[in-house]
Amino acid sequence: MTTPAPVTCIIPGLPPAIDGVGDHSLNLARQLRVDFGMETNFIVGNPSWAGAKEIEGFPINKVTVRSVANLLSVVDGNCQRSPTILLHYVGYGYAKRGCPFWLVNGLEKWRSASSDRTLVTMFHELYATGPIWASSFWLSPLQKNLAVRLARLSDRCLTSEERYAQLLYQFTSGKQTQIPTLPVFSNIGEPEQVLPLTHRLRRLVVFGGSSNRRRVYQRSLAALERTCQELEIEQILDVGPPTGLDLSAVNGIPVVTMGKRTAPEISKILLSSVAGFFDYNTEYLAKSTIFAAYCAHGLIPIGIFYSELQLNGLSAGKHYWLADRPTGKLSLEVGQAIAHNAYTWYQTHNLSVQAKTFATQLLSQNN
Repeated sequence: MTTPAPVTCIIPGLPPAIDGVGDHSLNLARQLRVDFGMETNFIVGNPSWAGAKEIEGFPINKVTVRSVANLLSVVDGNCQRSPTILLHYVGYGYAKRGCPFWLVNGLEKWRSASSDRTLVTMFHELYATGPIWASSFWLSPLQKNLAVRLARLSDRCLTSEERYAQLLYQFTSGKQTQIPTLPVFSNIGEPEQVLPLTHRLRRLVVFGGSSNRRRVYQRSLAALERTCQELEIEQILDVGPPTGLDLSAVNGIPVVTMGKRTAPEISKILLSSVAGFFDYNTEYLAKSTIFAAYCAHGLIPIGIFYSELQLNGLSAGKHYWLADRPTGKLSLEVGQAIAHNAYTWYQTHNLSVQAKTFATQLLSQNN
């Protein structure tokens, strides 16, 4: 069996920067190496990124200026042995206003220079929308135009969200007929076994970025208090960067501020807790690495209501509990069924499954 050529992977950032897309791409690169012997050369699309020249043997270069000329220079230096680029696309990762013309123009030029070149794009996002007073409202048409150009330029597309897949099909006028939809995997690991909730401590975890966790304590406090009461929670573990809030206790239940922790440490915390709380738009749970982590570790994922829409094979009351719209009383027994369903749903797109899908897309011959 011949060793596949390395893949050049363009991403917004990598560790030590806090970047969910960067963590995603690094975990994927590890799995592609283990399962398929496929190596990855990274190109960081942020000139201000500061990090090592390699991670775990994966070479890392970066653009020093966000320009077509600089991108082509860096890509040509990486693509001598690899005619394939894997782009992890999120507009705001490559341009302050989410309109990375330099990236799309550069890839168009690179792709058209030779018929044996392949571009595979993972669309983590397409384009932003917002109220009329927000810049995203006015920039949305430009962002959408870039996403359309990129979809048409790509030999193959993948995405994390089923609605994005439908839009990509429309963008390409049906050229992209097979668009794998892969909800994000857990960036903090996937334990091989998870204990039943009755064998865990009565702890609830609030995990994620500062703004997400602030919403839990400010916007969802009543729902959080009710959840803790119903599950007889004895301790709340707050995991992540500082929120700037006084988190000594919630309704008499002590809050332990864990701060930023390593992935193995967070995994251990989740494995010994019964529930994970989030305040995140339920329409986009397939894009949430926090929700993915809760599912992968067999906790009860608990959020609040955002929308009647239930997408990507997820249903309220079956795969997650809505604390502010309960369908009954939450107990460990009810929660165990939800945790099991969430864990089972997660296994259909875990890291191993995703590596196989990406390998298929990357190793396929051009259409």
